[in-house]
Amino acid sequence: MIDFGNDFMFSGFFVIFGIVFALVFGVIIVVIIRGITEWGRNNVSPRIPAEAKIVAKRLSVSGGIHHHGGHGHMHHGVSSTTYYATFKFVTGDRKEFHVPYREYGLLAEGDTGILTFQGTRYISFDRKI
Repeated sequence: MIDFGNDFMFSGFFVIFGIVFALVFGVIIVVIIRGITEWGRNNVSPRIPAEAKIVAKRLSVSGGIHHHGGHGHMHHGVSSTTYYATFKFVTGDRKEFHVPYREYGLLAEGDTGILTFQGTRYISFDRKI
């Protein structure tokens, strides 16, 4: 008698594993290509100084927090924080930039000055005193 049960489950596992692997690999490739494309576009964009006001700041923490019974527990070495600032231009347009952590603490909501950016890349903010 031929037993197809175990062989079918075994081959089914590899089919599903292969599909999941291909999807994860595909997503990684797309993210890398988008990053390289944005980097290239930023490099050929002009550096633009513009009068702007800081209207919001935020940070994004990824990884490292696990909830157990409603309490967050931090695990060292696995989290990362990304810092953002939103600027409003004299035209009324707003644009959010990823800013270096060293400058994030120096930026305050309500500050006005000259924002220099290149495409989607934050370069600097010179506050008016």
